[in-house]
Amino acid sequence: MGARVAAGVGVVALGVVLALALLWSLQRRLVYFPYQAVPAAAGVLPGSEEVAFYTEDGLRLRGWFLPGRGGDGGAVLVCNGNGGNRAMRAPLAAALSRAGLSVLLFDYRGYGGNPGRPSEAGLAADARAAQAWLAARAGVDLRRVAYFGESLGAAVALGLARERPPAALVLRSPFTSLADIARFHYPWLPARLLLAERYPSLDRVRDLAVPLLVVAGERDAVVPAPQSRRLYEAAREPKRFALVPGADHNDHALLAGDHLLSEVLAFLRGTPVLGHGTTP
Repeated sequence: MGARVAAGVGVVALGVVLALALLWSLQRRLVYFPYQAVPAAAGVLPGSEEVAFYTEDGLRLRGWFLPGRGGDGGAVLVCNGNGGNRAMRAPLAAALSRAGLSVLLFDYRGYGGNPGRPSEAGLAADARAAQAWLAARAGVDLRRVAYFGESLGAAVALGLARERPPAALVLRSPFTSLADIARFHYPWLPARLLLAERYPSLDRVRDLAVPLLVVAGERDAVVPAPQSRRLYEAAREPKRFALVPGADHNDHALLAGDHLLSEVLAFLRGTPVLGHGTTP
């Protein structure tokens, strides 16, 4: 009887090990959800132009640049979340452009027809390449560039802000770390042991020294508002927290809704991006 029990335990243990090994090998497929097909810029974002730039490891990434209407150098670099592609961020770009801000939308490696496979290090390199292209663009004042990151892109934008500080930083639905978000959705998984990707935003935000706006959706089922609030509370001043009532993670209200836009533009007007202040 003891031998049978031992054998049964061994089979279960082997099954657990194999399951964890499978999860390890497939984890990036559970993090990144790229959409490949991207329509022509003119049909989605009138007035924008197709652009391309190279990463430090030689990948050619594509994006759309939309000049600000009557703007005088302020610009926004948008770091997408883990799903879709730049076409989904067109309404946000159009609204920011109407406010006088130029906008660069781009897709990470593996997204939007770009070569390569997404990874934490890869997305960081992609964001650096996008920032360098925007900084060199005629009519853009590097001293008046903001980063806007949504969800996973908030972690990417925060990492970029640590390396190359912007004039202002907007984080929409940011999480504290990928392990924390994994534990929220899969509490039975040993996330810290399994995850190769980390995105340690809570650690990174503590010594950030730029004006910060954190926006959360009241009913966000992907990144709960309390987690975004925790990140906000760990950040230095100047900072501002905005809660969008009733909004879930992928609702229009959090993509380009009136409440979101009013909070973002009011914040940016208190910084060099759209104004001359330094306090949100």
